[in-house]
Amino acid sequence: MLSILAAGSIFFPGLFLLSKRCLKQAPGLKWSEADAVIVSARLVSSIQAVLASSAGFIIASSCEDIIEDKHWLTSTYILFAVPYFIYDIYAMFLCYWYKMQVKGHEEDAPKTSTAIRSYLWREFLMVLHHVVMVTVCFPVSVFWRQGKGDYFQGVMFLAELSTPSVCLGKILIQYKQQHTLLHKVNGALMLVTFFVCRVLLFPYLYYAYGRYADIPLYMVPLSIPWQYNMGAALLMAPQVYWFCLICRGAFRLFTRASRHHRPSVSRDSEPKTPIMPPANGYSPRDTEREPNTH
Repeated sequence: MLSILAAGSIFFPGLFLLSKRCLKQAPGLKWSEADAVIVSARLVSSIQAVLASSAGFIIASSCEDIIEDKHWLTSTYILFAVPYFIYDIYAMFLCYWYKMQVKGHEEDAPKTSTAIRSYLWREFLMVLHHVVMVTVCFPVSVFWRQGKGDYFQGVMFLAELSTPSVCLGKILIQYKQQHTLLHKVNGALMLVTFFVCRVLLFPYLYYAYGRYADIPLYMVPLSIPWQYNMGAALLMAPQVYWFCLICRGAFRLFTRASRHHRPSVSRDSEPKTPIMPPANGYSPRDTEREPNTH
């Protein structure tokens, strides 16, 4: 157990530092510290998402009995991924810190204590989500469930399928590429994957258990311990909130595009940068204040 935790503690921060160094020193790139930090954080989040989704697919497809069947990868990847959520809290703060610094005015950057308070206030929900993953979901998944329900754990890993598109969207916003076809296609992909993999995830888990127990879907909440219902509700609530932000951002993006093609609409009437969800990142207000470093 300790060796797997140690491996995760080395892998994710190490990957972040390696990516940042390559972006800053590679010939033809020579990115600034701020750009390298922000893109490296997104890259690590995307890689973690690919690893988690791959593990989830292997686990879910290997379990015929959704309650009793076990797969060694379930607890192994949970242990490996726990350090990621701790690292990511710090990585998100670094991104927030550099976003608050306008190019050419680094001397006006806020004090560290002020920045931390502001970061915790603005990103409270995301930080809370990460803390809960470490302090609650980790012990529940590894110890409390006593090796049962690996199938459900694997399906929950598949929620990370939406993360790469979220990260790419934030990078495109950072480089002011909201007008590109790539941003629109990625936005549509993010909308679909987030809804399917995060919002529909919990109803599907209830449906899967209903089939296993041969009971109607509406009876499932009444036939399982209340702790499961409460846990599902607490995990699903922020996903629904973030999905609403994605929908709002998509609406503003396509509204802006339609207004842009109207000759009677002036540039001053166009909306600001579309809002993106804070999932694995930052709030809409922060994306609008991103410094134009290119």
